Amino acid sequence: MNKKTGIFLILPAFIILITIFIGPTIYTIVLSFSSYSFTGVEFSGLSNFSRLFNDPSFWRAFYNTLIFVGVTVPIELFLGFLLALVANKAMKGRSIIRVALLIPWALPTALNALAWRWMYNTDYGLFNSILINLNIIDTPINWLGEIPLAMISMMIVAIWKTSSFMALLILTGLQTIPSELYEAAKIDGATNWQALRKITIPLVRPSIMVSLLFRTGDAFRSFELPYNLTGGGPVNSTETLSVFAYNNFFQYLDFSYSSTIALIQFLLLLGLAIIYLGTLRWDIYE
Repeated sequence: MNKKTGIFLILPAFIILITIFIGPTIYTIVLSFSSYSFTGVEFSGLSNFSRLFNDPSFWRAFYNTLIFVGVTVPIELFLGFLLALVANKAMKGRSIIRVALLIPWALPTALNALAWRWMYNTDYGLFNSILINLNIIDTPINWLGEIPLAMISMMIVAIWKTSSFMALLILTGLQTIPSELYEAAKIDGATNWQALRKITIPLVRPSIMVSLLFRTGDAFRSFELPYNLTGGGPVNSTETLSVFAYNNFFQYLDFSYSSTIALIQFLLLLGLAIIYLGTLRWDIYE
């Protein structure tokens, strides 16, 4: 196959990529520097950005997003690491454990949110029913209608779903570690904790950084879970940046402002990705 044939074969995919990704991205950037109306688009400079940085609603959504990411991602990493260690251990039923890890992550986020919203329901939800029957509480808890309980409830759903995702990524790194290293460490008298600290964690660190990169980006742009579970309530206490941008676009038809929100969110994610990739590259060449 010559070079021209290769270019010809990838050309359709490249055109599709330009159409569905690069084109809308460029248009979003244009809208963020413009004032959009149904009569046309007029250049407005940095006015949208000035409005954004002086908007308390934006900072509230930004703060909610940071809290969501800052709490869920470390817990998911810790639980995912533990689950990966269990799934990697040579024992009976290991295949069943690995399949079970797939279930929470494989289920669609919107479906998960709807199922958990039913379990959280104040009047007929599963959790209140169990707690009342066990005489732990006397009156039903409004899991999704109180601050900060709604955010905590949303975090629990996210941790339940994506800890398995972290586990699967870390598991791939654990499987690349030669068993001979552990055997040599055991002969030298190393304890399990020393083997974990000196062998497992250093060698699996690239997989940990990759899982952190993917999950942090996914959590930072979280939309399906808050939108379907809480709708951003109560009083916007669970409204993330993605939900905030969605509401401005579809409810208020403020296309330029929502494009500005999306652009800022993209730049923040880009900055996080650069930091993670820089750290990962440093680990590889260290």
